[in-house]
Amino acid sequence: MSRISVRGFAVASATAVTAVGSVVGVASGSTAQNNDAEATAAGTTLLADIPMGEQAQVQTASLTQQADVQAIAADASAKKDAEEAARKAAAETAVAKQEKAKRAAEEAKKREAEKEAASRDAERESTSFAVQSSYSTSQIQAMARSMVPSGQWQCFSNIVDHESSWNYQAVNPSSGAYGLFQALPAGKYASAGADWRTNPATQIKWGLNYMDSRYGSPCDAWAFWQANHWY
Repeated sequence: MSRISVRGFAVASATAVTAVGSVVGVASGSTAQNNDAEATAAGTTLLADIPMGEQAQVQTASLTQQADVQAIAADASAKKDAEEAARKAAAETAVAKQEKAKRAAEEAKKREAEKEAASRDAERESTSFAVQSSYSTSQIQAMARSMVPSGQWQCFSNIVDHESSWNYQAVNPSSGAYGLFQALPAGKYASAGADWRTNPATQIKWGLNYMDSRYGSPCDAWAFWQANHWY
């Protein structure tokens, strides 16, 4: 190889080194980029004297350095993107948890208000029916409809259907369970009124309060009944 060819190769190698130095300078925020380029350009006359067998090593080292700089820059960018994504995800998760907690609190408050309203209605309605010597199934169901929240009615009705078929004087011969809800002992109804043996409205008041206090609502009580066949 002639000296001119060697010098040309050295100049090309120096150009690659200069390019790498520029990238390094930009990545590190160095203000000495121009000086580095000048120093490299000034040294190109020496590269022409590098033995031909070592010139490939110089070129490979330059390309490797350039690749390393690019890899470092890519890693830094990827890390920054990942951190930003993590912060965004954490913020979204926090907001979602706050919204969920807020909805749960509102729903709990709503259920509590419904229970209180149902309790007040039951208290009022249980004493507003004229006392009779006997009651038909339709009359008892009408009482219950006026005392049980509309959204809970079907669940309430399902339980009474299975327990007593709406017979307020039903008695279990083996256990002594009594009335619409087959309360055991039967005297439990007395907490709702002394006329529990003869007044279906008193039994309904007791049954509704029992379902609300023990299970949360008639529908929750019905879900338990379906799983266990008792409540």
